[in-house]
Amino acid sequence: MSDVYRFQAGERPLLISVPHDGREIPRVLRARMTDTGLAIPDTDWHVEELYEFAKDLGASIIVANYSRYVVDLNRPADDGELYPGQTTTGLCPEQTFSGAAIYRSGSVNKDEKAARVEHYWRPYHEQIGETLNAIRAEHGFALLWDAHSIPSLVPRLFDGELPALNLGTNSGASCKQSIEDAVAGVAAASKYSSVVNGRFKGGHITRHFGDPNNDIHALQLEIAQRAYMDEKTTSFDTVKAGRLRDTLQKMLQSYLDAAQK
Repeated sequence: MSDVYRFQAGERPLLISVPHDGREIPRVLRARMTDTGLAIPDTDWHVEELYEFAKDLGASIIVANYSRYVVDLNRPADDGELYPGQTTTGLCPEQTFSGAAIYRSGSVNKDEKAARVEHYWRPYHEQIGETLNAIRAEHGFALLWDAHSIPSLVPRLFDGELPALNLGTNSGASCKQSIEDAVAGVAAASKYSSVVNGRFKGGHITRHFGDPNNDIHALQLEIAQRAYMDEKTTSFDTVKAGRLRDTLQKMLQSYLDAAQK
């Protein structure tokens, strides 16, 4: 087992990926980072805990151990643009979402990026690929749910307040339309505001692994953090989370049901 992620196999044709709730930073990097960087403010706080219920649904789950400041697992290994013309933080971020410096001086050079990709990025993606192929071989299809969260307001990255539930399928390229419609329908019928392929259309994981023509469907859900936690203190809110889990469970079940039709 790799030291860069935790993986639990399930028995249903669903894999949940949690690439941005990791908190670890290697000691050699910590020595170079600012206090703001060490606080890892752009973590997808508590997403692993939020989706704990999915184990009872029989889903497989992969969770990153290391912070996105080490390497962003939802960016392509060549650091190519996902949203041309929009501000992003890149494969090995040097600035936080708010624009604060992560390192006291210097930058992450090409060789360092390549080393981080090899040690931290590649094993995570290899595990996803192997798991999806195994699921498809067993069930005839495979579903990937890439689980994320973000503060409701990040003026440097997007205007205004995000809807609570932000579904992305790379504008329909990563998931069969009827499956997308089923999941989006559950979100729309919930008490939460929602959008499909709005500001977040799905990052590299969704875009790379989603292959509907070969029976692998991928969907990203970016949750505005106000829906399940206190954004000021980053503390988990069990009451809010409990309500949200009801909707998430219905969304995941609709994902499974629609794929089997």
